Amino acid sequence: MHTGPRSQATSRRELDAAGVQPHLRAAYQRCRALNAAHGRTYFLATRLLTAAQRPSVHALYGFARWVDDIVDDTDQQCTVRDRQQAVDQLDRKLRAGLRAGHSDHPILAALVDTVARHRIDPALFTDFMASMRMDLTVHDYPTRAALDAYIHGSAAVIGLQLLPVLGTVCPTAEAEPYAAALGGAFQLTNFLRDVGEDLDRGRVYLPMEELAVFGVDRDRLIWCRRTGRPDRRVRQALADQVARTRASYRAAQPGIALLAPWSRPCVATAFTLYGEILDRIVESGYDVFRQRLAVPSSRRLGVAIAAVGAVIAARLRTHV
Repeated sequence: MHTGPRSQATSRRELDAAGVQPHLRAAYQRCRALNAAHGRTYFLATRLLTAAQRPSVHALYGFARWVDDIVDDTDQQCTVRDRQQAVDQLDRKLRAGLRAGHSDHPILAALVDTVARHRIDPALFTDFMASMRMDLTVHDYPTRAALDAYIHGSAAVIGLQLLPVLGTVCPTAEAEPYAAALGGAFQLTNFLRDVGEDLDRGRVYLPMEELAVFGVDRDRLIWCRRTGRPDRRVRQALADQVARTRASYRAAQPGIALLAPWSRPCVATAFTLYGEILDRIVESGYDVFRQRLAVPSSRRLGVAIAAVGAVIAARLRTHV
């Protein structure tokens, strides 16, 4: 976790730039630490935002990660009922905090402040919590429509939450479909990369009817996980899913130009690096059962460095 002196100094500068009040700083710093520890590509991309923007982005990520960790708790002593109760309790605290405009929760304090700062629609968090609850009881998705309903709450709303923080050069409503589509594309990429890990949790986040076209079902996926390699049918099914996900990226890409100039390099970097996870999947022969594929650190750093020039130019033009 990024908690060294240099990281702490950077965090203080970000919080100063954002004008975060002293009593909220510990919550924002906790969210930042969650982002740094769990979202390597995402965290790297946030470094391309202005210092004043970063705490709000960390708050949104930190909250989403906090809930996700509750839902995915693998402790044998923690039952589905226990996790359901924990999610319900957090949801009650979230609703109360949003109504009151403040919270004393170690994560929600930053989130509630961010929602107020940027006037983020509280309904987006209702949708997010609904999808998180689905993870407790839903183990697969028979159709694309069913999966899309889950993705709306688990990922599309994240793009919509971020949009007021990133800013736009057009009416926000015009950029919203693209922000939602990009959130969905990132989520679909995660689903493809994490097929093996999700199977270990008893979940399949790929439409079963689309897999069935290639003769693939849950049992065949489980066999691939056990053997550590995909068979021909599974490779064909995953190739189809990769193609569909690439189409989602193409649909989302025009929205980058609608963002505020100083936010575009960050989103463009995430767009590139998440898209390259699909490249790694294809290059590996769809080997998503034996290992967790990732873009090499050197490549991530190279893309980020290449974006720095665009960041500097945008800030000089706009004096941000």
